[in-house]
Amino acid sequence: MINLTLRQLRYFDALARHGHFGRAAEACSISQPALSMQIKELEEALGGLLLERSARQVALTRFGEELAQRVREILRSVDELGDFARASQDRFAGRLRIGMIPTIAPYLLPKITKNLTRMHPELDIRVRETMTPRLIQELVEGRLDTAIVALPVSEPSLTEVALFEEKFLLVRPGTDAGTPVPSREMMREMRLLLLEEGHCFRDQALSFCNMQSAPPREMLDANSLSTLVQMVSAGIGVTLIPEMAVSVETRSASVSLSRFRDPEPSRTIGMVWRKTSPLARQLLQISEVVCLSAGKARPRQTARGQKA
Repeated sequence: MINLTLRQLRYFDALARHGHFGRAAEACSISQPALSMQIKELEEALGGLLLERSARQVALTRFGEELAQRVREILRSVDELGDFARASQDRFAGRLRIGMIPTIAPYLLPKITKNLTRMHPELDIRVRETMTPRLIQELVEGRLDTAIVALPVSEPSLTEVALFEEKFLLVRPGTDAGTPVPSREMMREMRLLLLEEGHCFRDQALSFCNMQSAPPREMLDANSLSTLVQMVSAGIGVTLIPEMAVSVETRSASVSLSRFRDPEPSRTIGMVWRKTSPLARQLLQISEVVCLSAGKARPRQTARGQKA
């Protein structure tokens, strides 16, 4: 009989994800020698090498790659056992891992955290901010409980619940205040400033302008809405930002804001979680808190995101 521990599996999972003993040890809050010892014991118990070690990094062997997939499934099941226990209680307590995309987190996170802490003081809220593909991957792997993103994500294993619609506004230099609002066709001829590749908001802006990609001459990308607005203030071009970002990002910038004619560009903000999550009922309740925090009303829906 092979004797394995959950600790060893968690350490191996961290090492497989980080590809580096030092970073994996830091993520697990242990020393590097202790991590190395646990991995060596795991290899001895399994009777095979899991890693190809070098001075700078580690690479998984074929056996290690196959094991890593199985370990993630095991750890996800173990975490869901804990979620099942929490879901059976009357109160909502313990760890809650929420993911948010960068065009939402800075504007909704403070309000969501404040409201959740007030309503559920025993919650241990942990937030992860990154782009949608990474959030979905971590959600599917069980490293997040839920994520707040722009819908749809179209992942079969996830439940999607639409929360509210949000309009986009046009940001132009302050000297353009009062001038006619350009049509989407005219936008294609302007210097449109965008978030860098990987941000869903970039794709939404391009879609509104009927552009598959930014023209090479306009490759002026940024990694935050704040930078985009400051670039506009400097007279470099124009951009689009979501409503929730307006008060924060334009308060210290010399820019003008305009709404487009109907149909206005917009996005659907929603929450996603695993269909197998025992916390589905509690997460549906949290979706109401998110809407409250955003000052929006959500349509009545089932847990699958369908209108009741």
